[in-house]
Amino acid sequence: MDRKGSSTNVKFPSDAGTGGGCCAPTSGKPLPCCGGGSASTGKIRYEEGFIDGKVDTSAGPVPRVHSRIGSRDLLGRWKVRWGIGRDRYRVAPGLYGLGAPGAAAPVLVTANYKVTFDVVRRDAAGLDAWILVLDTRGINVWCAAGEGTFGTEEVIRRVGETRLSEIVSHRRLILPQLGAPGVAAHEVRKGCGFSVMYGPVRSRDIRAFLDAGMKASPAMRRVVFPTMDRLVLTPVEITNLLRPAGWAALVLFLLAGFGPGIFSLGAAWDRGVAAVAALAAGILAGAVVTPVLLPWLPGRAFSVKGGLAGGVLAACVVMWQRGSLHAPAALALLLAMTAVSSFVAMNFTGATPFTSPSGVENGSGERFSVDIRKRGMVMDGFRYLEGVSTVRLADEACIGCGMCEEVCPHGVFAMAEGKARMLERDACMECGACAMNCPTKAIFVTPGVGCAAAILNGWLTGSKASCGCGG
Repeated sequence: MDRKGSSTNVKFPSDAGTGGGCCAPTSGKPLPCCGGGSASTGKIRYEEGFIDGKVDTSAGPVPRVHSRIGSRDLLGRWKVRWGIGRDRYRVAPGLYGLGAPGAAAPVLVTANYKVTFDVVRRDAAGLDAWILVLDTRGINVWCAAGEGTFGTEEVIRRVGETRLSEIVSHRRLILPQLGAPGVAAHEVRKGCGFSVMYGPVRSRDIRAFLDAGMKASPAMRRVVFPTMDRLVLTPVEITNLLRPAGWAALVLFLLAGFGPGIFSLGAAWDRGVAAVAALAAGILAGAVVTPVLLPWLPGRAFSVKGGLAGGVLAACVVMWQRGSLHAPAALALLLAMTAVSSFVAMNFTGATPFTSPSGVENGSGERFSVDIRKRGMVMDGFRYLEGVSTVRLADEACIGCGMCEEVCPHGVFAMAEGKARMLERDACMECGACAMNCPTKAIFVTPGVGCAAAILNGWLTGSKASCGCGG
């Protein structure tokens, strides 16, 4: 039943758009295996080593995938972790079968980033299920939801183009919870007739979720960011820094050679080695030490955490070399390592499940404008540290559907007496999943505005929200 040995003439997703593939059958209807093709088809070579035959359906053949993760998959994952071919590591969007799915089998929705797809099929081993892959342009679920490629319109379009309603007897889609910021469940139902059920944060809990009747425990709903998940981001961050770090090292060597005698190769080597070592140590502090010690480093902004890690490491180096370092050199080392570490750590801001959109802007020191409409005032200034969002819930508009509790990855909401209640307002990370999935628009999320602005805004509006950074 494999692709090379099959005599069934199954058309696979990668054949889409090639003129005679599954998107152009004689019937004039697209087959479910291709999902109507993709804007990126023809420019991207999709991975397909996981295809293991076909599943016959009333809408046509659907590629069957296996759940085994082989050496090729592991090599591909290792390569993208180091930034090699990261933007090209994709699977073709469309519908796939896992096991022996029938009309009643669950439909799992995921992104077409190959690493994400591999994790889903591995964790769903032993299940008979359909896997609906959205075209997220090779981006993982969390980031694609923020960008909008894992979004409402793409879900509706992919359901229609795969002719899913002809394949399954139910009308339920199981989406990853971290995709909720980009998908409005009530709009999906209006658009294609399928209800959205949000599965657990981690795909390894999908079997337990299904066994419990599609009910998630509180632990399944909470996002965590353990040490190994943090360290897995380190290789690609280091890889991305190699070129600028190389140019910086060259400049440091050249600058180190200038002195009373105009330029000296000996001085360039002696002082340049020390300068480059400080640069490397700063990168190490920001890319390795900061992720490892993240929960214990004070502050909320990654730039602050990275600066502290670099500063402490620099202080240790200064103490170790105190006999050979003069005061100016020691001060330069301290400042350089702190700055480099802060910059490198700041790159992690947009790659974690704990940082809000305004936190990303804060970390980079962007300017902001905040319109306080209640008082008709406009404040403009620099953000300082990382502000928290203001979440507002219009109690009179709440119908008690519970979607906010279901999609929030930090447990901000809970249901009580048939209404939503906010338990941990300061835990909000501005992902917007609650507001996106509220059918009555009863929830409003205002991006964080930094310490001073949050305090002033709270005073002007009578809000109890604070910046939450301890300032």
